Order: sequence, then C-alpha cells, then structure tokens
Amino acid sequence: MTQPVQETEPMDRAHSTGPDGVSAAALARDLARHCVAYREPVPRLAGRQLANTVLPYLALCALMLWAAANGYGPLALVLAVPAGGLLVRLFIIQHDCGHGSFLPSRTANDRLGRALSLLTVTPYDSWKRAHALHHASTGDLSRRGTGDVLTLTVREYLARPRLSRLRYRLYRNPLVLIVLGSPLNFLVLQRFPSGMGLPWRAAWRDVLSLDIGLVALVTGLAVLAGGIGPVLWVLLPVVCVAAWIGGWLFYVQHQYEETVWESAETWDFHRAALGGSSYYVLPSVLQWFTGNVGLHHVHHLNSRIPNYRLQECLDGHETLGRVGRLTLRDSLDCLGLALWDEKTRRLVGFSHLRTLPAF
Repeated sequence: MTQPVQETEPMDRAHSTGPDGVSAAALARDLARHCVAYREPVPRLAGRQLANTVLPYLALCALMLWAAANGYGPLALVLAVPAGGLLVRLFIIQHDCGHGSFLPSRTANDRLGRALSLLTVTPYDSWKRAHALHHASTGDLSRRGTGDVLTLTVREYLARPRLSRLRYRLYRNPLVLIVLGSPLNFLVLQRFPSGMGLPWRAAWRDVLSLDIGLVALVTGLAVLAGGIGPVLWVLLPVVCVAAWIGGWLFYVQHQYEETVWESAETWDFHRAALGGSSYYVLPSVLQWFTGNVGLHHVHHLNSRIPNYRLQECLDGHETLGRVGRLTLRDSLDCLGLALWDEKTRRLVGFSHLRTLPAF
C-alpha cells in the first residue's frame, strides 16, 4: 500500500492539491469535463462485446450441462471458473444498460438489461435504481446504506454496545462479507424486493417477474438434462464464482485506505467520485473478463461512458492513470480495513483502535 502522506500532497485526497497547486475539487471537475467526450455509445463495439461474451458463455454452460448430465461433474466444476468470469462480464453489460450507456437507445438498453437478468439472476429495474442511488451518494457519510458496503466511522463504532460491535466485526469479516455474503446476495436475497431502492409495488413486480422467469428457465433445462441435479451442478458453481469475483471487485472499488468520505456539509460529487473510487490495475485478461470495471474512478466521474470506452477515456488524460491506483498486491491490504477514521481521514482496520487513548 501507499505509505501515509500529508493531506497537501496526494491528488486523490478530499482536501488535497494536485499538479501546480490545483485543488482536488477543481482537478476532479477538469477530469469530469474530459470524460464527457467519451460518453457516446458505439453500436459496433457494443455488438462485438455482446457477441464475444454471450456466445462463449452459453457454449460453456451447454458443455457444463452435458458434462454434469453424463457423469463428468469434475469437468463441469473446472469450466465454472471461465464461465463465472464471463458471467461477470455479462453483469457489467447489464450494469451499463442500467446507466443507459451500452446502446444509444434507452429502450434498447432496458430490454437488453432485462433479458440479461435471466443470466445474472439480478432484477434489472430494482438494481438499476439502487445503483443510481449509490452513484449519487458515494462518499457522503449522511447517505450510507444503499448499494454499498456498510462502513462505520471510528466514533460510531465505539459508541455502539458490545453486541452491536461484534455483529459489525462479523459482517466486515471477508469470509462473511465476500465468500458467504456475495453468493447469498445473488442467489437468495435478490429473490426478495427488500432494500432494492424501488417503491415496494414496482420492486415486487420486478423481482417476482424475474423469479418466475428463472423458475421457467431452470425447469426447461431440467427437462433437457433429465433432472434438476445437473442444472444445479452448473448454475450454483457459476453464480458463486461470479459472485465472489463481483463481490471482491465491488469491495476494493471503494474500500481502500485513501478513499474519501465527507460529511453532508462538505461533500462534493466530483471530488468524491474521483477520490472515493479506486483505479484497480489488473492484468489485461482480468480486465477483459471484468469489463474494465477496475477503471472505477473514470466510471464514477461519468457513469454514461460505456465500459468498452473507459480505457480510451483513461488513456486520453495522463492524470487519470495516476489517481487512486491499486495493484493486485495492494488490494490484499484492503481486506483488513473496516472503519473510517475522521481524524486521520483514512479507512483503518480494527487494530487501529488499540492506538486510541480511550480504547
């Protein structure tokens, strides 16, 4: 991880200055203006990405289903890894549809997003609304709780009773939050409309229509495969792999030491977008499978940029490549972070509490 520095040095801190003394807020606005030029969808690129993701995903799933139905279960489990990676890429396409950025037409985006929800097992309209709230409130301490990882400040944590502290520690444990929590969220919690961000009638309609579609799809596949067993042998591992990858990516996008949180009085959208979202530097093959989602600071500066243009946008301004960088090795250090320290203005681990005089 980058070593702690004074607040006047890094570009991605809330009250910092960038090159030539430019404030972080002014820098973020300048970069946001740069991003506007890349927000137009390109149908040719969208079609190519859809084809090179959907077709191999369906082919792998068909091969897995055949393997599971004919006694080659271990082969199906091995194939769940690349299939899960492709499912992450499909989720990113659905995500772009929710932002209205994948295709030029809003109607086409919504239709494609709803169709992909049968593969991602994620209710499109509900997730779209909750995710929009996430973008509108990232880094705002007064608006936590929708579409993000629950994060307490040190003061809030210390003010809680012992049992509540224990629950929060359990929740923030990586095994609970990512290994168990991510598949649980995709497979179980998303089958119900609570916490989805839509009015309850719309949420029930959205979630139930997807649940009915999933039941019909699984039933049809079970008839073809000669039973429900082979279908579950394919579905569960693939969704779990995708959920683990997606859960980890979502975690490191905002849960890193030098992220930015602000009170409502001082919160600024562009500053929070740039300073509160990481640039996860991944090997090219992983960047392909994850649909450039590691360029998350660019995405938060302008959510209308299609994922297939994020790299182009980043390459167009050298400063974007120097802000919020996390390598794979750096990201492992993020696992121990759990609390926002309002005094040092950093995300810290529970071990930090031992250094406090009153603890």
